[in-house]
This record gives sequence, C-alpha cells and structure tokens, in this order.
Amino acid sequence: MLERVPYLTSTRRGYNPFRDMENLEKAFFGGDRRAPFAADIRDTGDAFLMEADLPGFKKEDIHIDLDGDTMTVTAERHSDYEDKEKASSYLHLERAYGVCKRSFDVAAVDTASITASYTDGVLTLTLPKKSAAAPSARRLEIQ
Repeated sequence: MLERVPYLTSTRRGYNPFRDMENLEKAFFGGDRRAPFAADIRDTGDAFLMEADLPGFKKEDIHIDLDGDTMTVTAERHSDYEDKEKASSYLHLERAYGVCKRSFDVAAVDTASITASYTDGVLTLTLPKKSAAAPSARRLEIQ
C-alpha cells in the first residue's frame, strides 16, 4: 500500500492543483519562498517608482534605512495579544504580527534624493536615477 504524501492532499473545498504544486515547492525547497511583502518597481525614465503593499501598518512603524548601495524597508506590526491581560480574551487569531523586512539594491539610485509617502497601506518611494557620468575621453599630446 502506498503512503499518502502530505503535500499532495486535496483541500476541504475541493481539489486545487495549484495549491498542491505550491505545497510541493515548499516541501522541496523548504519554507515559504514569497517575499515578506509585495512590491512593484517601475522605470519612469529619470527615476524608479516603487510601490510596496504594507496594509495594516502605522506610518511610524515603517522604517527605510540606507547602507551603502542597499536600501532596507522594515515594518513592524504590534498586537493586543502582546498584552497578557488582553491576550486571554482572544478566541482565535489569524492576523500576522511581527516584523517584515526586505532589502533592495540602490546602486543606480541617487540616494540623497529619495522621497517616500504612505497612503492607504501602500508605501510609495520615488528613487531618482544617478546622473550618467560624462565619458572622460581625451587625447594625450606626445612630447
């Protein structure tokens, strides 16, 4: 008799081959391979525009740090569950709390001119491109 493999089982709502493939990938590669938060980056010509979904976070709990050519976006969500008195009143918890962090290469960005805004759960960063350095070609005179 064949043993039933846990990552190839059907769901309560019916068979979902896409979920089964995702579970197989998780079992093979280990863990969840998705990013901690979704981000779209567009090239607008003279800048990059990044929009990151961070719903449920307060503006003051989102931090953007620059270290050399790396920009790190960190967001932390707190819960009443952390308070022991309030924790006992919960019957069921599904919302995630804690820290999510993601780093981006900003080597091609003028980091001194980055601007950020946060509206309706979306962090928007305007990342101006560095100016193209003029070629320093020249002819040398022979003496």
